[in-house]
Amino acid sequence: MRLSLTGLGVAAGAFALSLSVGAGVASASPLDTVINTTCNYGQVMAALNATDPGAAAQFNASPVAQGWLHSFLASPPPRRAQMAAQLQAMPGASQYVGLVESVASSCNNY
Repeated sequence: MRLSLTGLGVAAGAFALSLSVGAGVASASPLDTVINTTCNYGQVMAALNATDPGAAAQFNASPVAQGWLHSFLASPPPRRAQMAAQLQAMPGASQYVGLVESVASSCNNY
């Protein structure tokens, strides 16, 4: 699968938006879980590399996507909520759900 820069941005957003879906933490909504994720950038990238090395290589080739994910993970929950809300409105993010769920279910293991 070949991603454009826009696609990488959407993938980064979708990825960050769904970071801890399936992580076993009960919450009111998946968005709450993502906003409060404990996964750091290294954990997310290790899980992505293990799950889909090709997607990881494409992600690593995009400074925009990397920067967005760094920013999201370094932000406090109120800012994460704003960033996540913006991403929910982006078309095309749904195509990355399978990969995101795989990474999200394992990022706390790294």
